[in-house]
Amino acid sequence: MTLTITKAVPTHRPMPVVIILTLLTVLGMGAVGGGFAMTLGIGGESMLPDEYLEAIPLVDNWVMPGLVLLVGFGIGSLIAAYGVLRRPRWTWLAGLERRTGHHWSWIATILIGAGQAIWITLELISIPFSILMAVFGPLGLALALLPLTRSVRGYLETG
Repeated sequence: MTLTITKAVPTHRPMPVVIILTLLTVLGMGAVGGGFAMTLGIGGESMLPDEYLEAIPLVDNWVMPGLVLLVGFGIGSLIAAYGVLRRPRWTWLAGLERRTGHHWSWIATILIGAGQAIWITLELISIPFSILMAVFGPLGLALALLPLTRSVRGYLETG
């Protein structure tokens, strides 16, 4: 008879995990909408004047920033939220989980948060201030830092 001891997967979601789920969902939905609008030119000059492009190196139009917003921060955040919520095991991410000791959504959340903070910092340098920067900058910092808390690490720790 062989006795196998496995670590119990926590089922109760600590408050920082609930906050992460909320922030990822808000960021994801906002970025999908904003990314579509930028990529398709919805809102035209009133949304983002082309004169802002002069201050952004290597960018001639809003399509590429729109795609980054849509795919990276929009779809990426929603996939990360799904990962935090359901903790699915995807074999192609098993190596990442072994290296970090945490579910793949843990590092995804940190990377999305850090990326968002960098994105907003670059916006602050390149274009005039918007209230969205004041909202999504701290949101990115929260997503980068909350996964480092003990409760989130424990919740997303792999056995």
